[in-house]
Amino acid sequence: MSTTGKAMHLAALFPSNQSAGWRDPRSGDHSDFATFTGLARTAERGLFDFFLLADYPRLTEHRGAVSEVGTAGELDQITVLSALSTVTERIGLVPTVNATFNEPFDVARRLASLDHFSNGRSGWNVVTTSNAWTGENFRRGGYLPHADRYQRAAEFVCAARTMWRSRAADGPGLFQHDGPQFRISGHFTVPAGPQGCPPTIQAGDSEQGREFAASHADVVYSRHRGRAGHAFAADIRSRTARQGRGADQVKIMPGVSFALGDTDEEARDNARAAQELAISPQLAICYLERTWGRDLSSHDPDGPLPDTDPERAPDPSEWPGIAAAEARSARAQKWRSYAAQHGLGIRQLVMKLTGGKPFVGTPARVAQQMTDYVRSGGADGFVLVPGYAPGGLDEFVDRVVPELQERGSYRTAYTGETLRDHLGQSTQS
Repeated sequence: MSTTGKAMHLAALFPSNQSAGWRDPRSGDHSDFATFTGLARTAERGLFDFFLLADYPRLTEHRGAVSEVGTAGELDQITVLSALSTVTERIGLVPTVNATFNEPFDVARRLASLDHFSNGRSGWNVVTTSNAWTGENFRRGGYLPHADRYQRAAEFVCAARTMWRSRAADGPGLFQHDGPQFRISGHFTVPAGPQGCPPTIQAGDSEQGREFAASHADVVYSRHRGRAGHAFAADIRSRTARQGRGADQVKIMPGVSFALGDTDEEARDNARAAQELAISPQLAICYLERTWGRDLSSHDPDGPLPDTDPERAPDPSEWPGIAAAEARSARAQKWRSYAAQHGLGIRQLVMKLTGGKPFVGTPARVAQQMTDYVRSGGADGFVLVPGYAPGGLDEFVDRVVPELQERGSYRTAYTGETLRDHLGQSTQS
């Protein structure tokens, strides 16, 4: 059964310590380089466009202590990916680097160095942060209002690209950037890289985030699937066109998980087991506490939601990053109504809220679902989030990728050397 049509792009996200992948007994040590190597090589064997590492500049805390999802720590992504460049050959290597708490020159130099080490395979997942809690780890602190964070990010990207473009083949040229956020000038220290400017990935979903993506991103990492995913893709493409960019200049790639089985029933059982492993009873209670703003440890994780309203003014040192009282109250009311309607206890509700929309089924069914979604315009491909590392992608690469190739919806070999080649984009100089 071979058909033709739009070919999809695939990437892999290393399952962060902020998720529950480390709890899986098959998971490797997340501070062991072999864990990263195993997953990256599997993704390259599957001909993926890139391998993405997330970033958490502060460990997740709960009620004044490091939570169970933060205990494994977080390594520096560019260091890890620089090492991975020596044990992989073709797959793109994309770190997440925060534009709120870093400086353009340092980031541009590190990414340009990675581009050289990897022979043109580096990218940059640009993220922003507005909360003061994370900012406490940095000199500037949480100084940046939420409304301004994408203004800084846009200028940050422009400044970095100014530096990358300042290096000519015959030597360094002078760069200068004068703007509201940065006033910098000098000679960039790294020679021009194989890609000119490494591709940028962006995941913001707010109005400012979508405009930033339309103006600056090469890939949009989306959380939307289904009808919402089609609407999101149409919106991004419309904004991109208004910015004077071609439709092929931005790839929309939702993050997705998957559960496979020899039968659809087995796949559904595997999906349920993965969710139960991901959301422990303790984690379910913690999830609710961040909305209720109070200690709920006496509640049964399998029992009903609290019938009390959230605290209006929880201690910010005990509940960092918590939403405004009105938003939390509305959320709690919505959750209680949904749980009552569907007969869900606390843990069941949290599993429902955090489960997303994974692809579930036999390898053939999953391949067809993915193919149909891309060809219907919902996305250009997917960022796969395996449940654990390093072995969490093996079954997908071994069983689903051949099905995609049989349908003519996925490459059978790399046809270029750089990440921009994989994305079907020209080198930016």
